[in-house]
Amino acid sequence: MQQTMTETATRNPVIFETVVEEKITDEPQPIKWTQENYYRMAELGFFQGKRVELIEGEIIEMAPMKSLHATSVSLVSEVLRESFGKTFYVRNQLPLSFSKSSEPEPDVVIVKGSIRDFTDSHPKIADLVVEISDATLRYNRSRKMSLYAKYRIKDYWIVNINGKRLEIYRRPIKDETAFYGFSYAEISIFTETDVVSPLAAPDAKIKVADLLP
Repeated sequence: MQQTMTETATRNPVIFETVVEEKITDEPQPIKWTQENYYRMAELGFFQGKRVELIEGEIIEMAPMKSLHATSVSLVSEVLRESFGKTFYVRNQLPLSFSKSSEPEPDVVIVKGSIRDFTDSHPKIADLVVEISDATLRYNRSRKMSLYAKYRIKDYWIVNINGKRLEIYRRPIKDETAFYGFSYAEISIFTETDVVSPLAAPDAKIKVADLLP
């Protein structure tokens, strides 16, 4: 005689419960990309015409750069180049090699050394990271902020174009509520009339207004 589902479950409760548990826990898992996969996909043309970066195993597509954003990147780069001098290298939208699963491309990065010091590999740390925000403010305040804190960036700046201000994040700390488990203990907001100094160039006096388009 054919048994119904109810009859089978009643006679074999352990077997029935095991099947249900397997169905609940056996869920699809997202693919986590490595630098090797990431580079291979780029070589095959998967990202042609797109701006992407590798963030903790995820490939994130960035928004197209508008002229206002581009102008701000150039302004920030020029100001910081003058402030830090020849012993530092200013990189624009080039990778930082944090780990095998993270290779972000910040708008502006200041690293010790010169251009040829990074012929064989991207820098793994930076003295200052700057993101320009127009449409990406929430992303830069959350995911990017937590990422930079996780990889011990001590001085992280957001140039808030729409708000006409500069946000400075310092003192990385563990924070379970943050996107990647890290954030900053010190957050300061500066307006156009303020003057700021980078941690790695304390004698430099930078007008916030000079960073804004």
